[in-house]
Amino acid sequence: MLRPHMEGAAVQHRDTDITLITPGAPIGAHTHGGRAKCLQRLARLNLPVPPTVALSFRTVQAIAAGDMPDLRALLSMLGDTALLCVRPSSEDSDWGGPRAVLNIGMSDAMCAALAERIGSAAATRLYLRFVESYSIHVARLDPDMLDDMPHAPEDALAFALRVYLDETEEEFPQDPAVQLAEVLRSMARAWDGTTARLLRQAKGAPADAGLGLVVQEMAIGLGNGESGSGVMQLVNSKSGARQITGRYLSQSQGRDALSDAKGALYLERDARGPSLEELAPDAFAELKSHLFLMREKLREEMQAEFTIENGKLHLLDGVRVARNARAAVSIAVALAEDGIITREEALMRIEPRALNELLHRQVDPEASRDVLARGVAASPGAATGKIVFSAEASQSAAARGEACVLVRRETSPEDIRGMHAAVAVLTERGGMTSHAAVIGRGIGLPCVVGASSIRFQTSARKLTAPDGRVLKEGDQITIDGTNGEVLFGQAPLLDAGHDDSFQVLMGWADDVRDIAVRANADTPMDAKMARNFNAHGIGLCRTEHMFFEEGRLRVMREMIFAGSSPDRAAALERLLPMQRDDFADLFRIMQDQPVCIRLFDPPLHEFLPSDRAGHRALAEALDLPLSTVTRRVEALSEYNPMLGMRGVRLGITVPEIYEMQVRAIFEATIKVAGEGVQIVPEIMIPLVSASREVELVKARVDSVAATVRSQTGQDFAYLLGVMVETPRAALRAGDIAPQVSFLSFGTNDLTQMTYGLSRDDAGRFMSDYVKQGVYPEDPFHTLDLDGVAELLSIGAERAREASPGITLSICGEHGGNPESIAFCRAAGFDYVSCSPFRVPVARLAAAQLAVRDKIG
Repeated sequence: MLRPHMEGAAVQHRDTDITLITPGAPIGAHTHGGRAKCLQRLARLNLPVPPTVALSFRTVQAIAAGDMPDLRALLSMLGDTALLCVRPSSEDSDWGGPRAVLNIGMSDAMCAALAERIGSAAATRLYLRFVESYSIHVARLDPDMLDDMPHAPEDALAFALRVYLDETEEEFPQDPAVQLAEVLRSMARAWDGTTARLLRQAKGAPADAGLGLVVQEMAIGLGNGESGSGVMQLVNSKSGARQITGRYLSQSQGRDALSDAKGALYLERDARGPSLEELAPDAFAELKSHLFLMREKLREEMQAEFTIENGKLHLLDGVRVARNARAAVSIAVALAEDGIITREEALMRIEPRALNELLHRQVDPEASRDVLARGVAASPGAATGKIVFSAEASQSAAARGEACVLVRRETSPEDIRGMHAAVAVLTERGGMTSHAAVIGRGIGLPCVVGASSIRFQTSARKLTAPDGRVLKEGDQITIDGTNGEVLFGQAPLLDAGHDDSFQVLMGWADDVRDIAVRANADTPMDAKMARNFNAHGIGLCRTEHMFFEEGRLRVMREMIFAGSSPDRAAALERLLPMQRDDFADLFRIMQDQPVCIRLFDPPLHEFLPSDRAGHRALAEALDLPLSTVTRRVEALSEYNPMLGMRGVRLGITVPEIYEMQVRAIFEATIKVAGEGVQIVPEIMIPLVSASREVELVKARVDSVAATVRSQTGQDFAYLLGVMVETPRAALRAGDIAPQVSFLSFGTNDLTQMTYGLSRDDAGRFMSDYVKQGVYPEDPFHTLDLDGVAELLSIGAERAREASPGITLSICGEHGGNPESIAFCRAAGFDYVSCSPFRVPVARLAAAQLAVRDKIG
């Protein structure tokens, strides 16, 4: 369709250029946009594309500034009597652009000429559609002015032209050049508008992103023979399955020409109605052939926009098939398996964070949303349930088979069982590394935290939304942890979609990545999930989460209230077999993979009730006076408990806890060894800030190991390491490293202490800080490469100088972020560890980094 005598033709206008799209024309996506470049590729494949002219970014910028090019020269490059359409051509199709305008050139004279060819009614409707579109999108008239339009086409056209005259005080333009100039000016200025700029920046476009425009002869798809228009693609956009999908509206004369269709006709033969395959078999076969050629030569699944006029096919446009994450994976894998792209390119085509859509249920993006409030999107996925306000109520609901959403001001370790029983969590306070966020991501539980715009009245068991709506316990809400939204009622959900293609892609990722990925897992269920996602071991097992089951919690409280070391040891002796079984289960699940166990970390007050009723119940359970319980709770309270008696400080001052835990680890190691599971457990000391702390704990660990070996007659190996969570530990890593086998940087607490921010409370103001440019991103969500990462670099360098063979890793939630993994690879870290559901994201991100290094 493109005219060979116009090869490379262009109109020069100062710094601008207007170019007829031909196979050899100087057109690039970075100068004319992706649509223009794609149309040139279709032309190179000799596909039936109508003549098209591309306007460069510079041209459109000049038009927006009032500098219009020579449109007569532009029109001379196209058909003298052709109708035209103008479409946006941004560099990336995802950035959007102004609405396309069709049927440019329609006028009284053109309408009369077309009537002889396609009939008066069809020509009138074409003219009417153009007047409507031009009035609303170019002249910017209020759409409501055209609401009372008569039904008859001739009367409707007369009405629309009269409204245009009344509102603009001028006749509707009849000159195609004038029409085209106004369309181009309107679209160019719309791209520069504030709303459009903010929308595309939200999609990742740079602030100065350019817009190109393409002006194309229209193939209107009307005629006496089979005529119509539609779109078609070879895959399903939701699953990626091989399936011809799309729509086709037949507009042949005698078959509702240009009327509102009762429904799109099916593309293939179907019992539900006529199909394009039946109406125009030759055009249908040709269209399929073109799409297969586009797939092979353009190395992508494409959607073709087409018209058929008297049985003849015209390709108006080809765009990359829209797809969700599941389809994107299936498409990339299929293209690689068919030899169209390489495996490495397939890996590079998937955004790592998009895998969250495959691993969790999501709110249907096409469904309407009744948004009650917004908070921090702390754990991806979506779920609907009835509101409950306590862990006990959550467990009761689960026992009845009812889905519930656990609502708390903030969660604590004693809410663990309630979180496991709930389908989602909502909290008033918290940020990306708050307790609810970390546990939610670990167990794949949708979670929104920091929803401070909601009024939480937990004692009255109700919530008040910003718009005044009141929700009570038992009311249904939907938590969208992917977007950080709280929705009213039951929203339509899409199921998770990881399938065979996902497994294939992950296998390819593992073949090329050069840094290990472990999982943070605290329970057998977490470990199984980590194993399913092919984590290379457990990088962080938080043992305190094992103590909150009802029977264990009472024993812990007895230990806390014990008055002497022998009494504490006696209470902990009852926990020993439980801990031993916990560790043995983890070792069995992980088989020969490494398991890193962090010794007890939280302050003891977290295991005690905080209210008067809880104190009374505890006094009854322990057979103690209420006053004794109250005094003990008060004695353990601290002004700033996260910087107080916790971690290694507790292990040194109450050594019986660590001694019980390491004994349980060693006995579990011996137990599973008898079953054929060979494991070298890694024991990690939390919150270290001085090398002397390591010396004291190491001596006790070695002593317990010697005792267990002596008592059992069995030998075993283990590794001792430190969790680097304090700035001082990072700075003094050279002193600490010679005493241990590994250092694992806990970036959650390290970020908290470096910034002096509470990770549980920062969510209240963090969005304002990011919006105003104080921080480029939430440092609890994205690793701070300027400050926190510098501490990691210093710690790694000094540790390696003092102990060259030491193993280095990060085990904070940053471990699942692509940016953090890039830093860890560059710094020579051995592995990253993150929540089980983030393991696939980390594996793919690591593979992409390795591929980028390989290709230079």
